Amino acid sequence: MSLLDIDERILELVDLVDLDKSPFDDKKSFDRPVDIGLIEGGCSNEYNVLELREFRNNCRILVSVGACAINGGVPAMRNNIGLRECLEAVYLEGPTLEAGGMIPNDEDLPLLLDRVYPSHEIVKIDYFLPGCPPSADAIWAALTALLTGQEPVLPYQLLKYE
Repeated sequence: MSLLDIDERILELVDLVDLDKSPFDDKKSFDRPVDIGLIEGGCSNEYNVLELREFRNNCRILVSVGACAINGGVPAMRNNIGLRECLEAVYLEGPTLEAGGMIPNDEDLPLLLDRVYPSHEIVKIDYFLPGCPPSADAIWAALTALLTGQEPVLPYQLLKYE
């Protein structure tokens, strides 16, 4: 959503980039290697790990965007308890659950990992863009720097959170 918050600058961005795998066009796979990839979210299941590795293999520069990608964010709160205990609390012991519940065990569901991993613990990340979420101005500054071959330098004003 913060990317959309760059407002009219999105028209400038459209002139600078060609999207490949993107939620904007609902493309699910890469057609070719790309210069810059933006990753959001941590890895909580095997599917997340496969997607992240695919991004790393197809992106010359990979940017971890937001608290969830950088440190696991709120989903990583489950890291303080074991996976089995977490699943039992959610599916078997919750106060709003009916008796006789069960933990999902469908082969179509991705296997949950023992904990939520930040992206840099799975693959090499080139740049980190902190925030929950990062501001539109921070995203704009980082993207335009990378697109023009410069190192992103984000002043304190773009990274402070109140």
